[in-house]
Amino acid sequence: MVRLDRLVNVLGGYGVRLACCPVSRAVELRSVVMHEATADRAVGGDVFLAVGAASLDQAVDWAVAARASVVLVHGGVDVERAAVAAGEAAGVAVMVVDPAVSWSQLAGVVYGLVLEGRETESGRGPTDLFALADSLAGAVGGAVTIEDRLSRVLAYSSSQHGADPARLETILSRQVPDRLRELFEDRGVFGYLAAYDEPLFVEQAPELGLTGRMVVAVRAGRELLGSVWVTCGAPLTGVRCTALADGARTVALHLLRSRASADLERQVESDLVSRLLEGTADAATVVSRLGLPQGPLRVIAVRAHIAAERHAALLLAFDRATTGFGWSRPGRSTLAGNTLYTILPGEQVAGAREWVALLRAALPAQVTVTAGIGGTASAADLPASRQEADECLALHEARTPEAVPPAYDESWDDILLQRLRAAARAGRTPARGPVAELRRHDTRHGTHHVATLRAWLEAQGDLAVAGERLGVHPNTIRYRLRRMAEVTALDLDDARKRLAMIIDLAAAGDD
Repeated sequence: MVRLDRLVNVLGGYGVRLACCPVSRAVELRSVVMHEATADRAVGGDVFLAVGAASLDQAVDWAVAARASVVLVHGGVDVERAAVAAGEAAGVAVMVVDPAVSWSQLAGVVYGLVLEGRETESGRGPTDLFALADSLAGAVGGAVTIEDRLSRVLAYSSSQHGADPARLETILSRQVPDRLRELFEDRGVFGYLAAYDEPLFVEQAPELGLTGRMVVAVRAGRELLGSVWVTCGAPLTGVRCTALADGARTVALHLLRSRASADLERQVESDLVSRLLEGTADAATVVSRLGLPQGPLRVIAVRAHIAAERHAALLLAFDRATTGFGWSRPGRSTLAGNTLYTILPGEQVAGAREWVALLRAALPAQVTVTAGIGGTASAADLPASRQEADECLALHEARTPEAVPPAYDESWDDILLQRLRAAARAGRTPARGPVAELRRHDTRHGTHHVATLRAWLEAQGDLAVAGERLGVHPNTIRYRLRRMAEVTALDLDDARKRLAMIIDLAAAGDD
């Protein structure tokens, strides 16, 4: 099963356009059907592939007869225009397929999404792992949990036979608790799973609420995809042990199909997000294809690493951002270089910071996450929000990872100063002038002219305030100003020159 909105978003990457949609985009699609010329009666289905239709009207008629929610028909711009009236009149959503896309190519994608699809945490991907867990639990006689290679729960059986407190806590938190992971690590369970295919019995640990487990690796070739766990007080033997081993191979097939589907959608999503961040004339259309609202949007830039390793953690962050955390996934993401970019709907900075916090919580504790939040933008202005997010990310990286991720709304002044300093480092600020000459004088003679000038300018000429900032008497400030005037022409009565000196000081970062 897949929702119409998901089908529209995925097929958009294949040259398929939604011409009209008189039905809800949240409608669930559970079956795919084509016209059967030899059938005695019309076959029903939710998605109708109009293979062989001589016209748009015939395609829509076939879809109506099949009680379909959406029909896919080949055609160009003329068909797309006509499809609006035909679809609205019949109450069927019409998707127009580019003539360059073959039915065989399209059918594979549609069948894969609809027939094998089931909404999961990610909102995507073919999986009936929960049904498989139930079936496996019946065969082995114990409660089953299916986990990925990071010990996160993918599915679990409804059977509670032999269930213990450790299993309940694992399911509720959707991942193995840290103390259980430490126990399994100490007992060499994870090392065994990495090396062997045969099921392993894990002895009980009453102090942790663990009555005992039988575990087997889920593997594709040499790659470890996850594991299957069965609650049991003693090792499984005979047909039950064989059923567990066979079940692990079936789980591997489901995980591989899920990965293929997820990778397909991830690629489509990533390409569309990249187009928005780089700027595109049809930005509003791309936002719609991504399933994002047309209201205010923000770009969030994220980097993640484990110590000096800069790649694995970033890929893991991208996987979590495009898989979802909690049970929703409000943003749409892409990877560019060493940065994860996510477009998030909403005006409030708090919502963006909560998204970053959820992402950080979904990653292993040793992963360091830094982030920057761009300002609100329309679809067409997302490139500007991306630049702001990059600059806020640079601010966060200059601070501590535990600091609150900077947002452009609150940090625009820091961003402006950062831009000025970047210009200064590029040699785009004057090498001569009052501030430069005072700086050289301080270096040669150990004076404090630049600090004094800065304090006086920030105090807007108030000698008492400037003196308090520097911890000296106001007369000292007055004396230093006279000496500075002997070094260079300050022209402190000229408002434009005062402004220029403030900018020069800010760009250089003088304290």
